[in-house]
Amino acid sequence: MRHGKKVNHLGRKTAHRKAMLANMACSLIEHKRINTTVAKAKALKQFVEPLITRSKAANNETTEKGSHNRRIAFKYLRNKYAVTELFGEVADKVGDRPGGYTRIIKLGNRLGDNADMALIELVDFNETYNADKPAKKTTRRGRRKKSNAEAPVAAAPVQNDDSEE
Repeated sequence: MRHGKKVNHLGRKTAHRKAMLANMACSLIEHKRINTTVAKAKALKQFVEPLITRSKAANNETTEKGSHNRRIAFKYLRNKYAVTELFGEVADKVGDRPGGYTRIIKLGNRLGDNADMALIELVDFNETYNADKPAKKTTRRGRRKKSNAEAPVAAAPVQNDDSEE
């Protein structure tokens, strides 16, 4: 059974895995897309998306929360240039997106060892995918309410003046 085993260890010890994910996240933030294996891309997605959410929240909150979120991001990334880029350009671009900041595109197998390769990228920075799609309208979260004009009107009873019985 695999109860409670959420982390893909990627064949590495904890310190090596954390350092590798931090370096990959810094590269992703700097270059907006990187090529890696599918397993590492999935692990990186779980690593970097909460940091992007923190950067987005820091731009909307007061300076106290913003600086706290920056410190937490720096704890994970360990690169002040990546943190600056994350809280500046990336947070501004993804400000209205409710989640799903990265996209994984499978590329095929690597030539040397036949490993599954993938391209992981930040969604809002890909201009070819976003160019032909129109801007999305705001989504409604709930049922549409009927207005008075659309509601069926009950027919009034007809009175006959002719009959006097």
